Amino acid sequence: MTDSTIKRRKVTEPMVKKAKTSKIFSPFRVIGNVSNDIPFAIGTLGSTFYIATSVGKSFQIYDANNLHLLFVSQNQTDSKINALTAHFHNVYAAYDNKIGIYKRGRLEHTLTCDTTESIKKLLVFGEYLLAATKNEIFVFKKAQGMKVATEFYTKLTVSEIDGQIVDLVHPATYLNKIAVATTTNVLIFNIHSGKLIYTSAGFPYQLTTIETAPALDVIALGNVKGEVILYNLKKGKTLRTLPTGTDSSITSLSFRTDGSTHLAVGFNTGDLMFFDLDKKARIHILKNVHMESYGGVTKVAFLNGQPILVTNGADNQLKEYVFDPSLSTTNTSVVSPPRHLRSRGGHSAPPSSITFVDENSHFLLSASRDQSFWSFSLRKDAQSQELSQRAHKKSDGKRVAGSTVKGKYPEIIDIAIENAREGEWDNVLTAHKGEQFARTWDTRNKRVGKHQLLTIDQGLVQSVAISQCGNFGLVGSQSGGIGVYNLQSGILRKKYQLHKKAVTGIALDGMNRKMVSAGLDGIVGFYDFSKSKYLGKIQLESAVTELVYHRSSDLLALALDDLSIVIIDAVTQKVVRVLWGHSNRITSLDFSPDGRWLISAGLDSTIRTWDLPTGGCIDGVKVTNVATSVKFSPLGDYLATAHVNQVGISLWTNRAQFRAVSTRHVEEDEFIEIGLPNVSGEGSGTILEGAFDSEMADQDTLLNTYQSVEQISEALITLSVGPRSKVNTLLNLETIKLRNKPKEAPKKPVNAPFFLQLSGEKVGDDAVGREGKSVIMSKENASGSLENGQESNGFSLKPGQNAAFESEFTRLLRENATINNNSGDFTEFLKFMSVASPSTIDLEIKSINTMEPLTEMCHFIKALTQGVKSNYNYELMQVFFQLFVRCHGDILYTTTDEELKSTLQEWFDLNEGKTESFDDLVKYCSGVISLLNTA
Repeated sequence: MTDSTIKRRKVTEPMVKKAKTSKIFSPFRVIGNVSNDIPFAIGTLGSTFYIATSVGKSFQIYDANNLHLLFVSQNQTDSKINALTAHFHNVYAAYDNKIGIYKRGRLEHTLTCDTTESIKKLLVFGEYLLAATKNEIFVFKKAQGMKVATEFYTKLTVSEIDGQIVDLVHPATYLNKIAVATTTNVLIFNIHSGKLIYTSAGFPYQLTTIETAPALDVIALGNVKGEVILYNLKKGKTLRTLPTGTDSSITSLSFRTDGSTHLAVGFNTGDLMFFDLDKKARIHILKNVHMESYGGVTKVAFLNGQPILVTNGADNQLKEYVFDPSLSTTNTSVVSPPRHLRSRGGHSAPPSSITFVDENSHFLLSASRDQSFWSFSLRKDAQSQELSQRAHKKSDGKRVAGSTVKGKYPEIIDIAIENAREGEWDNVLTAHKGEQFARTWDTRNKRVGKHQLLTIDQGLVQSVAISQCGNFGLVGSQSGGIGVYNLQSGILRKKYQLHKKAVTGIALDGMNRKMVSAGLDGIVGFYDFSKSKYLGKIQLESAVTELVYHRSSDLLALALDDLSIVIIDAVTQKVVRVLWGHSNRITSLDFSPDGRWLISAGLDSTIRTWDLPTGGCIDGVKVTNVATSVKFSPLGDYLATAHVNQVGISLWTNRAQFRAVSTRHVEEDEFIEIGLPNVSGEGSGTILEGAFDSEMADQDTLLNTYQSVEQISEALITLSVGPRSKVNTLLNLETIKLRNKPKEAPKKPVNAPFFLQLSGEKVGDDAVGREGKSVIMSKENASGSLENGQESNGFSLKPGQNAAFESEFTRLLRENATINNNSGDFTEFLKFMSVASPSTIDLEIKSINTMEPLTEMCHFIKALTQGVKSNYNYELMQVFFQLFVRCHGDILYTTTDEELKSTLQEWFDLNEGKTESFDDLVKYCSGVISLLNTA
């Protein structure tokens, strides 16, 4: 790769701006998208082939040898891709009036056509790139030194008389010329001169497709009446018309180029027809290759020089068929019908119900309205496959007639799966729309099972469940009955008849002891499963539409018609949470693996995450398409969602597996609109995104620095948050001092070591060196400088001067007493007292001035009174006053100071009212706690 190529990539590659996302889930990718209604493109690299298919605003590249996914376009286009073509290493994608040129999925160039019409067809040959709209063809040419055509050359116009452009091809040996099929005739342009050089006569029916034949000057045309016209461009006449025997419109044609003269014809009915041009006969028909309801076959193409045929359709299917060698006889050769070689696909309609298969989050089962049942792999797309609906043989060896001939089973409305007995007997149970029985499936063999489990009251099946041991299957009816079957034999074992309306949910705990059911009649029933005994019920105010059970915590989540979510404890059979928030019908629910979160989706286009311990919504997003089903992976690393108007299944990564998530409740106006995951991964995250997300780190920082309020309310009594030992130390300080007092004085050793015989400055005792000097504190030199110029953190000491000392306790008490016109505000003083050590508090209280006037004592009692009124550090205020009375009780008892008496009276009046209510509250709380502990 040259330096110029690297520079060009850096300039032309658009900057990807990361979209907003939720604080818990990040868009990751989409599984199950293979193809849509845009014809695929085949590229050639030596002897290998690759296939590019469109999936909306992105395209995917598959290896034609095994259909393994090679590349996905890294950037989404601004709108839906309308045309694809491939030429060696480059893939060309047309959207609106623009063309994106990609190499290995990376956008290298973007071309813009001067038109308001959308580009419908692309063609690359030689040094030219052609883009066709309805009536215009834009020609681009390679500039000097460029490997792709990026320079605009000319524009060709098709008159409205000739109709609209259907397709265009470049016939072999036609230098600088293209053949254009319109709805009425065939045109030949010389793109070098920009002139129209040939116009064919009109055809009786509207043309739909054009394809060049291996023979010179011959092209094949298809029309809406199902006719294949072989036309000679040089002679300007029709060589032959091949009748197909049908009036269906032809959508695509392809010639076989490995030596056999075969022509493949694709129809909008989904059928494929094969002609042998030498024998002038139809040789084979493949029915329902693609679904007629989705437009049938979009494109059919033989790989150059190989007997392999590739087809795709809007039913999200990409298929390959192969012709085996002909069976030759003496006079004739028999061509065997093409057999299915390999395919990739997914749902044709949006999924309606999804669930994870295994505990490793590898496979995911998905049912759709197109009546298909798929097993998708989250690790490798090639491991995804549709479960077979081919019926088992009867005991006499004959197959069951019916569904294998008429079509697929009806749409699946409920899925239950357990892997305890996987491989021994069927381990999946499904309820189908409009049927009176549930079907069993085998995930080991990827096919339908042997049993059809009937409802006990001949009602239509509504819900299913399987016990954790894998032995029992439960079938709920729309008439209210519940039947319990043995999954190994398919024999009915138990019956339950509690509900009067449809049973919308059934669950069984991990030990097969308790069974729970819910119905549209609003009843939640509890049963002893082992004894087949009815235990009780809860009558809710609204109908229950869905039930989800978490076995580890024995919690039930119920979605109600009144738009609420009810959480019930299956052990106590009581409602523990009611969650409100959705403004339209709730479509799906699921628990997180640890049972702490509940994920819900509704028709209000929101996906909400509820924190069950706090009972609030901690995260919510608004999506463009309504989510119809949500499932948490067993490992908790993914959230899978199915949406309307989207055939793929969206995967979201869980950021909470790396970082703690705030449980702060969010309101509706805090929800953000978020784009769904896409195939290209543009704007999406990776599996490890949560571990390196700066936004999450900022949230964690806010969480770690959050400080709770010191006092919830002034009306509530708040105790000290300090250590409990502080109060005990203050109350028993005299006892502690007495216990720690030495019993006898220390004695000097008889023979002291030599280093203990030194004294004074010799051992660093500077105080002994200054013995005999009178040292007092100096007010004048209190700035922190010593006489010799050295700085000090405290007062400077000078001999022979008077000094005064005032502690922090005394200073704050004096200064706070003069605030607010001498009425006092002792907030700062009380803060100092709450953090001071027990020894400091004891010393300061003992050192209070007891000489008349007793102003300092009055201020101290007023400070404690203010502290009691604030209801903050309540027990500390009581302890301080007790110490004060213990030290100065004699003075308080004999005082004649009127101010001190009035201050003491105020203290006693205040505490007399609080003591009675406080005592009642303590006794009440103690009784409630004792009751809960004994219960």
